[in-house]
Amino acid sequence: MQLYRARPGSHWYRPVTSRLAVDMSGALGLVGGAALAGALAGVGELRESWFALGAYAVLCGVLGAVSRPAAAPLIAGAGWLFFDGFVVHRYAQLGWSGTGTELARFALFAAAALLASLPAALPRRRVRVERLA
Repeated sequence: MQLYRARPGSHWYRPVTSRLAVDMSGALGLVGGAALAGALAGVGELRESWFALGAYAVLCGVLGAVSRPAAAPLIAGAGWLFFDGFVVHRYAQLGWSGTGTELARFALFAAAALLASLPAALPRRRVRVERLA
């Protein structure tokens, strides 16, 4: 027997997928942020620009798509740490560019992770379907 879920009022059934735990999402955020910093350095974009900011926002969105909504602050925090330490202030030194600037960056990363994780968190009803041989 296999479990399927469908949103209320919908006729499309999808297999039940499990989401990453919150702590695993935070760990993958740190690993992904380090890998993206290395990739940006290889391309020559390791400087404060819209390209680097967008790349970290996309990374947070991709990790948010496979995570639970509660993991959005951890993913955003990991993205902010690597963006601020390696892209903005270089050489792994965290700096403070002002409350408004840093809060806007963190909010962008958190919004990307949260908006990507919300569609899978919508309530669905369970439907049991027997598989015939």
